[in-house]
Amino acid sequence: QVQLVESGGGLVQAGGSLRLSCAASGFTFSRYAMSWYRQAPGKERELVASITNNGGGTNYADSVKGRFTISRDNAKKTVYLQMNSLKPEDTGVYYCYTRTGVSVTWGQGTLVTVSS
Repeated sequence: QVQLVESGGGLVQAGGSLRLSCAASGFTFSRYAMSWYRQAPGKERELVASITNNGGGTNYADSVKGRFTISRDNAKKTVYLQMNSLKPEDTGVYYCYTRTGVSVTWGQGTLVTVSS
């Protein structure tokens, strides 16, 4: 079955960096776009970044433009989120997401905490 497993979260000081990874299995990874979402405490889940199936196109939430970079390695079936210049408002659980045809799959999430 389709599975997404995130890793790389943790505690970091404001201004620091983290790289999140999402390992995919159970589907033809190179065929599908991938996204990262996040959910801050008490807030709704929001889209952070997306990347097309071949990596040729990306888009970002305005709040992370210029600081975060989404990328993918189709040979490794992994999507990444490089997060630089982190701010306390970036704190939340980060989720990997894909839609394969009619099915939607979320990872279990990885917690990112940015201290001021």
